[in-house]
Amino acid sequence: MSVPVDDGNCFACGPENPIGLHLHFERNDDGVHAETTLAPQFQGWKAIAHGGIAMSLLDEAMAHAAAAAGHRGVTASINVRFRKPVPIGEPITISGRIAWQRRNVMHLESSIQDRIGTVLADGEGKFVSMGPIDAIDDRRVGRTK
Repeated sequence: MSVPVDDGNCFACGPENPIGLHLHFERNDDGVHAETTLAPQFQGWKAIAHGGIAMSLLDEAMAHAAAAAGHRGVTASINVRFRKPVPIGEPITISGRIAWQRRNVMHLESSIQDRIGTVLADGEGKFVSMGPIDAIDDRRVGRTK
């Protein structure tokens, strides 16, 4: 089993990906969060983010929550609930946290909220740890590979 490598080209958070979302997550008391405004190229219906983009935001928040807890987590399963449309061109916040962990399996939760805190979409998923975050020297631990 190989350890996943962050080479900076992740669609959601990679600074080297020219067509990516370029999310930047920060730690908070309960997990991680990021703020962004989605550009028009991520639209589905008029002025609304494509559902796959919303799912990517939720998945990425879970991955970063796993990383903040010291794991190179990969998605095993994910469930998403769309509550309200995720807007294009308006600020949103994405958050993620670990709900529980047993050995190398983590159950994570994430949400997308608008500027006033209304939950637009939320997700839960199981991730598998592929090793500690510092298993290799790459962008996740402050170095490039």
